[in-house]
Amino acid sequence: MAPRLQLEKDAWRWAEMVKPEDITHEHIELAYRIAVLACKRGTCRRNCKGNPNCLVGIGEQSWLGEIDENAFHNIDDPNSERRDKNTFVGLTNLGATCYVNTFLQVWFHNLELRRALYRFQNSRAEGHNTDSDYEPRTICEHLQYLFGLLQNSNRRYIDPSGLVKALGLDTGQQQDAQEFSKLFLSLLEDTLSKQKDPNLQNVIQQQFCGQFSYVTVCNQCGRESPLPSRFYELELNIQGHKNLTECVTEFLKEEKLEGDNRYYCESCQSKQNATRRIKLQSLPRTLNFQLMRFVFDRQSSHKKKLNTFISFPEVLDMGPFLEGKEEECTYELSAVLIHRGVSAYSGHYIAHVRDAHTNDWYKFNDEEIEKMEGKKLQLGIEEDIAETAKSQTRKPKCSKGYHCSRNAYMLVYKRQTEEIDQTETIVEVPAFLQKLVDQDNKKFEEWCNEMADMRKQSVDKGKAKHEEVKELYELLPTEDGLSYEFVPLEWLKKWLDDSTAIKEIDNSQFLCSHGKLHPDKIGEVKRISLKAADLLFSRYGGVSRLGQSSLCRDCVTQRCRVIRLKNQLNEDYREVMNLVKTPMQSDESGFWIGKASLRSWRQLALDQLEEDEEETKHNNSKVNGEKSSSAGAKADGVKGDNEDGDGEEMKNFNEDILCYHGGLNILENDRRLVSAEVWNKLRMYFPRAPEFMQNNEACQQCMRLEREGKENEALNRMMANEQKSSLLNLFQEKNRPTLQKWPQETDVLYIVPYYFVDEWRKFIRRPAKSNPVSSVANSLLLCPHGGFMFTYDSMLQGDAQHIALLWPAEWEVISKMFLVDQAISICRIHDKTHDNGNVQYQTYPDLCRECREGFIFQQQRDMSEYAQATVYVRKVIDKKRMIKESAPDFSVSGSDVEDEREEPKMDGEKDPDFSQSEVGAKRQKLNETASLSMPPVTAACKSSIRRSTRHRKLRGEKALIVSANQTLKELKIQIMHAFSVAPFDQNLSIDGRCLTDDSATLGSLGVIPESIICLKADEPIADYAAMDDVYQVCMPEEGFKGTGLLGH
Repeated sequence: MAPRLQLEKDAWRWAEMVKPEDITHEHIELAYRIAVLACKRGTCRRNCKGNPNCLVGIGEQSWLGEIDENAFHNIDDPNSERRDKNTFVGLTNLGATCYVNTFLQVWFHNLELRRALYRFQNSRAEGHNTDSDYEPRTICEHLQYLFGLLQNSNRRYIDPSGLVKALGLDTGQQQDAQEFSKLFLSLLEDTLSKQKDPNLQNVIQQQFCGQFSYVTVCNQCGRESPLPSRFYELELNIQGHKNLTECVTEFLKEEKLEGDNRYYCESCQSKQNATRRIKLQSLPRTLNFQLMRFVFDRQSSHKKKLNTFISFPEVLDMGPFLEGKEEECTYELSAVLIHRGVSAYSGHYIAHVRDAHTNDWYKFNDEEIEKMEGKKLQLGIEEDIAETAKSQTRKPKCSKGYHCSRNAYMLVYKRQTEEIDQTETIVEVPAFLQKLVDQDNKKFEEWCNEMADMRKQSVDKGKAKHEEVKELYELLPTEDGLSYEFVPLEWLKKWLDDSTAIKEIDNSQFLCSHGKLHPDKIGEVKRISLKAADLLFSRYGGVSRLGQSSLCRDCVTQRCRVIRLKNQLNEDYREVMNLVKTPMQSDESGFWIGKASLRSWRQLALDQLEEDEEETKHNNSKVNGEKSSSAGAKADGVKGDNEDGDGEEMKNFNEDILCYHGGLNILENDRRLVSAEVWNKLRMYFPRAPEFMQNNEACQQCMRLEREGKENEALNRMMANEQKSSLLNLFQEKNRPTLQKWPQETDVLYIVPYYFVDEWRKFIRRPAKSNPVSSVANSLLLCPHGGFMFTYDSMLQGDAQHIALLWPAEWEVISKMFLVDQAISICRIHDKTHDNGNVQYQTYPDLCRECREGFIFQQQRDMSEYAQATVYVRKVIDKKRMIKESAPDFSVSGSDVEDEREEPKMDGEKDPDFSQSEVGAKRQKLNETASLSMPPVTAACKSSIRRSTRHRKLRGEKALIVSANQTLKELKIQIMHAFSVAPFDQNLSIDGRCLTDDSATLGSLGVIPESIICLKADEPIADYAAMDDVYQVCMPEEGFKGTGLLGH
């Protein structure tokens, strides 16, 4: 089939030779492509939208071929969710909860812990009625129920969301797995310790708790000072080590206490050099080794993962490390927890666990569980994940009985016993718990049966639909000479797509303004037989049936006219431009046309014709020059015939000679006369263009306004000259009185808003362009009670920017020339009773102390309740000398650049770097009483706490955007990114006062907008404990704050 554009051209090729009045029904059928041959199956790869007779590629392929029952449903086989024989049950990953799943599997395979959990007294579960779903409440209830499901569930994997929700964990945020292990075991120990059964009370201690002592020995007297302590896991530093033995040896290594770190000996009663080491006293049945793979990196100020290879044995002898006691110290590897990934903040957790009953190794990866071959631990795949281009280190060779890993972060060893009782490896689910598991298994079986029934119903429905569609599709093609109808192509596609709900047939969107099928919509419909149309409309319903009589003669005629005019446009353009150059006869009556319209009429005509050609049923009512969005967008990018490039953007032809009142524009330079022959040619393209003959008069209203404008301008100039001569010093800002140096020649000065003086000066400078100032709104400076808002002292400071001082003579002139709502003055009063030279100052009206106090309170509150304000952090050495910082700015506010390149602001414009106060009642009064439109004054009055000049940053200083409610800890994080100084190395002070409370807010610490905070950085120290502590500061994570693990 020919391309769509070719079909479009063929459908309208006849229009170039046929006049609109000579169009026949044959031409109309050509425009609607009735005679275009239908495509046969296999001849085109996809449906031909330009051919209304093409019914290939609309979704019929799946109905005409062989029946595939799986195509009639999207339901997976429910048996794929069933647990396989002799396998374990997986756990669903709820988003980022793989770290929880790994520990749950490890703890489940601890048979003693599982057996103890089954003995946990759970009266709710024991008395539960199986008619309703069991919902655990406490942590132990959740864990007990979860272990029962992991042991005897028929599901391939179960959902741990009940336990996760009870713990209050965020399922979308990956947490520190080691911290989770510590907190959960601590919570479990606390819960079980409240049980009456003594075996339950101590199960966590018996399984995981060991004893060691911090032993300090005085070098002078040899006195030993032991400090006993319990542990549930041994945290081993792996940096610089190759195997587990080296890590344990370093953990127990002797430490020397010398110099400033000397030990105070109670026997010697003085500080002495000493040694300190850890001595292992007893070991638990389950020995957990935490390999400290995640450490704080000073260079990046973030935690990083150490991808160091560590080898560890399958059988571990802890005898050499144990002090004094002879007990069984041989341990056997039972679990390895793996972190796959190169980052400390992402990756995936899995667990390798040995089954205590069969000694087979299994890999637990959330829902997926894989049995290792040959009863051997295999870590090869997990080790490949961490390889990167920068860290391709060769894996060291491991001896027999050893394993080597760069991703293992926790090793679990179980104490060996001489004789293994097989009964000890069997843990039975108690009857009350098995009843709940059976209830869940029953629900699972019901779900499987329900899914199977749904699959069957979908298949049966699909087969019936298959026969129906196949029968109807064969009826769709039309035959020559028989009746036909049009139906939407998209509806046919949805009808053939069983996954989409079938709606009724709606042809209304394809109608033209005459209520028939629009020619441009022929590509969106298909022509089908009348018999098939009757069947479809009877089964599915519909509106606006389009038969043979729906071919629109009016639309075809209009399109024919447009096509012919487009072809004629270039010829008419040359003729019009030649006629314009020909002088008109003296007795010839002409027509006015805009010069801009004349320069760009060809482009306007082309746009109009293209719009008419692409018009839809909604824009048939368009008039002269109105462009659709598509045509307008095209015209915007075309210069057209306006080669002068005068920037005029024409929308409607001849609109450039219209005035605001719709009459002829009074500017004769914008228009010219053309002959009637030229006008008639243009009227063919713009039938509704404004028409003005030579004898039409210009708009009388515009002429009157022009005369009045000239008269007003003359009056304004005269008024401005008079006011300027009377108030010359005020205009030129010469000989101005000030409060700092009160003039000796007067005891009274008058006050007006500075905004009045500013607006008045604008009028004096440009009287023709500005409106004259008629009144002085002194009420802006008064409170709602009529009292003055400023004191003498405040006017000496920042409030001076809101007022202007006048000499008495100037006030007398202003009182005569302007309307004044309230006189405001300030008087100097000498103390006549005591000739001591004391002077007081009094304002009239008097100060309103109540409103003034409220105003000051509002200022102070704004200073302590700001948001998005700027403070400056200045890094110093010895708090005196500035130093240059070359560290890159990772998240410094963009205000740094703004401060360096200050832009001028309009009067009263709000500056986001400063907090601005508001006085509600006063603002309302200002808006009600101001006779001028004065929003800038309102802003100016608000900004009474704003400084007159902006802070200029010094070298080594950076601006940060802060809020009053953020903590000092959060500020330190910002400073760390700006200066690359870790929070624990930061010493902050403001005005000589140290800021030390990390949990306090900046507002409570007295940090206000524009404050300068001094930063003195300590020298870095190699202290891993400090590094680990600062992790909570450096990263914006909340950790397990607010979860059930911390008792919330």
